[in-house]
Amino acid sequence: MALALLRPGPDTLACRLLKQAPEPLTAFARRLPGPASEVHLRVGEARQWARSCLEAGRATGLRVLAVGTPEYPARLTEIVDPPIVLWALGAADPDARCVAIVGSRRATPSGLLVARQLAQNLAAANWTVVSGMALGVDGAAHEAALAAGGPTIAVLGCGADVVYPREHRSLARRIAEHGVILSEFPPGTAPRPWHFPLRNRIISGLAQAVVVVEASERSGSLITARLAMEQGRDVLAVPGSVVSGRYRGCHALIRDGARLVETVDDILDELEGVSRLRHERIANLSEISELEEAMAVGEPYGVDDLARITGRAAGTLLAELGVLEVQGKISRAGGGNFVRLDAAASVK
Repeated sequence: MALALLRPGPDTLACRLLKQAPEPLTAFARRLPGPASEVHLRVGEARQWARSCLEAGRATGLRVLAVGTPEYPARLTEIVDPPIVLWALGAADPDARCVAIVGSRRATPSGLLVARQLAQNLAAANWTVVSGMALGVDGAAHEAALAAGGPTIAVLGCGADVVYPREHRSLARRIAEHGVILSEFPPGTAPRPWHFPLRNRIISGLAQAVVVVEASERSGSLITARLAMEQGRDVLAVPGSVVSGRYRGCHALIRDGARLVETVDDILDELEGVSRLRHERIANLSEISELEEAMAVGEPYGVDDLARITGRAAGTLLAELGVLEVQGKISRAGGGNFVRLDAAASVK
C-alpha cells in the first residue's frame, strides 16, 4: 500500500520491483531522487498514510486486492502497468469472462438502446459487463446487465466509496450488491480529470474485449480503445449516422481494424467463435408482460393512453415502463411517449 501511495499513477518500475524484488518498497525508495534523509521521511509518511487508508477502507466496507495475491484479478497482471492495489466494494469475480462497454456520456436514445441490448444479451450469455459508471452509455450498460440478472463491474476515477456522478447513487448501491466497484484510488479520493484516463487502462485490462458505442472524435472512450489495443484486447465498435458526428470515433476505429458490431452475435462470434445466442439463457427475457401486450409494436403511447387502456395508475405504469426500458423492450419517443420494440430484434 505504501508503494502504491509513493508513486502517482502507472509506474512500470514499481510493478517490476513488485514481481522481482524481495523488498519492493525499499528497492523503489533507493531510486527516488533527493537526499537519503528526505527519501526516508517520504517512505515513513507513505507507510503512515497507508495505515490510515486501510483503517478508512475497513470502516467503509472496502476490501484491498493487492497485486500478487490470489484475490487480485489475474487478467490485470498481463498489462505492463497494473494498479499495485485495488479497492473493492462488492464481491463479483473479476476473473470471470468480461466485456467492457464504453461510450458517450451524452448518448442519444438510440445509442443508449444499443448499449442496453448488448449488455443485456451479454449478461444472458454469461459474460460480465465492465464499464466506468459514467452517465450515458456506461450507466445504461450497468443497468441492463443487472436487469438481466448478471453481475457487472464498475471501475471508478475516484475512491470506491465515493459515488460519482451523484445521479448514480442507486446504481452504485446495486452494483455493490450484485457485482463489484473497483478503484485504485484510496478511500475518500474525489474525482479529478486526470484520474479517468488512468482508470481506463483498468477497464480495458479487466476485459477480453472492449465495445465502443457512440463515440465522437474526441471521446474519452477512444482512450480506452487505444489502451485495449496496446494490451492485446479485442476492440469492437458500433457504427451510426454520419450526419451528427457522434459516431466519428467509432467509424475511425472500424477503419483501423475494429470489428463492426450490430448485434451481440458479432461480439460472441469474435470471442467465442459462435454466431448464436444461448437461447435457453435469454428465454426469460422474451416473455411478454401484460403492459407490453397492450402496446402495438412501433406505436407511440403516452402514460395517460396506457392508463386508459389498462385501467392502472400512472405511477405504477411509469415504474413498469422504467423496467421495460432498462430491459430494452421499450424505448422513449418524443413528447413523453413510449414505443414497444420488436421482441425478435431485441434478442439478436
